[in-house]
Amino acid sequence: MAPRGRQWLKMVGAAGVVGVAATGILAARTERRRQAYEPEEIRERLHQRYTRIQSRRESGTD
Repeated sequence: MAPRGRQWLKMVGAAGVVGVAATGILAARTERRRQAYEPEEIRERLHQRYTRIQSRRESGTD
C-alpha cells in the first residue's frame, strides 16, 4: 500500500536523517585518513606536487 498524507513527510524526513548520517560517516572516515599522514609525508607530497606544477608551467603544457 502506498504511503498517504503525512506518511510522505515522515519518509522524506527519515531519508534526510539517513543522508545526514551517511555524510557524517564519510566525513569522519576522510578525516581519519587525513590525520593518519605524518607531517613529513605531507611535506614531501606538497613538494612533489609543486615540482610537478612548476615543470608543467615551464614546458607550457598548462
